[in-house]
Amino acid sequence: MLDIKFIRENPGVLKDAAAKKNLDPGVIDELLAVDERRRALIQKLETVRAAQKKAKDREEGMRLKEEFRKIEAEGDVAGVEKKFDELMARVPNIISPDTPVGKGEEENREVFRWVPGGGAEPHKFDFTPKTHIELGAALDILDFDRGAKVAGFRGYYLKNEGVLLAMGTMMYAIQKMVEKGFAPMIPPTLVREFPLFGSGYFKSTEYDPAVDEIYEVAPANERKFLVGTAEPSLLAYHADEVLKADQLPLRMSGYSQCYRSEIGSYSKDVKGMYRVHEFMKVEQVVLAPADIELTTKLQDEMVAISGEMHEELGLPYRRLAICTGDLGTGKYRQFDTEAWLPGMNRWAETGSASNFLDWQARRLNVKYVDKSGEKKFVYMLNNTALPSPRIFIAILENYQTKDGKVEVPEALQKYVGKKVIG
Repeated sequence: MLDIKFIRENPGVLKDAAAKKNLDPGVIDELLAVDERRRALIQKLETVRAAQKKAKDREEGMRLKEEFRKIEAEGDVAGVEKKFDELMARVPNIISPDTPVGKGEEENREVFRWVPGGGAEPHKFDFTPKTHIELGAALDILDFDRGAKVAGFRGYYLKNEGVLLAMGTMMYAIQKMVEKGFAPMIPPTLVREFPLFGSGYFKSTEYDPAVDEIYEVAPANERKFLVGTAEPSLLAYHADEVLKADQLPLRMSGYSQCYRSEIGSYSKDVKGMYRVHEFMKVEQVVLAPADIELTTKLQDEMVAISGEMHEELGLPYRRLAICTGDLGTGKYRQFDTEAWLPGMNRWAETGSASNFLDWQARRLNVKYVDKSGEKKFVYMLNNTALPSPRIFIAILENYQTKDGKVEVPEALQKYVGKKVIG
């Protein structure tokens, strides 16, 4: 959410942002109309409430009480408030000046590329590279058939050295986070609604299984949801709290299982573990002071850490500046990291870094007191440190040998316990 005062004063800016994000600019005018009606109702109710406090006798007090109820009922105050909240949740964030203007993901701009040994293109094998599906089966480290039998579509088993490689990748990422000053956490993966709404993972104010890629778990006494990333749990850690200025920027990282229903992606990437319902990931978040220039610097630092890990793992990667048409509703600025998969002959997203400014903090009600004593909402940033499936794929496919073995990246050998899987 944005500050309603900012929306009132900058409708043109927000209409432009909505149009560039492929959203409906009309929501701004609709919101302002509801806001005007809401403010008029609030003013009426406050006038009557003030009169109630000054009522001279019981009869006058009862009359004013009835007048208050009449305004509430005839003005449909509850309905207006609900509509106001729904429209506020649909207002997009502003867009950074350096975000490329484009209609969709095909117009995202490559801004950086790294290849082991230098050059512009990833290494070419002197044999036809196998996919992770073929390598996983031959090396007995992946089992998709039994995974589908037990878990259904997109199910899989990691086995033997595959477990050590995947868990080693996670431990490597966690240790890198600690080295960079991010406090490590294992956060809840079964959460209430507010962390998911607050972080922007609900398209509206409430969960909609038709559009939200989230699994709902429904115990008898309370609705719960499985997170698709540690981000919501980490951001909500300080919900409804007021931090001190000297606590910021506050860096946290989280290791978690992640669950995604992949609504709308049923027919995409149906083979292998490129797109699955369950995986592991290490996430990093930062709560920062309300300073756009500082958050831009912090975001660049987070993106650089992702790049550093890809380089230490010896994986060709590129960085994309996400264009306006592919930028989420609440995002101010975003970069994606993609690793090269030679077996699948494609680039694959292995990380995404987003700056939300105060859009999430307003929903989660996370504030701080600045040096002048003023309370402000913090600015929130997030980035994928490393995800297990696609980094796992990238390692298998980039480190395969002609005889069907897989060399283990030097940074992970201490976790796997060997230099070659074969």
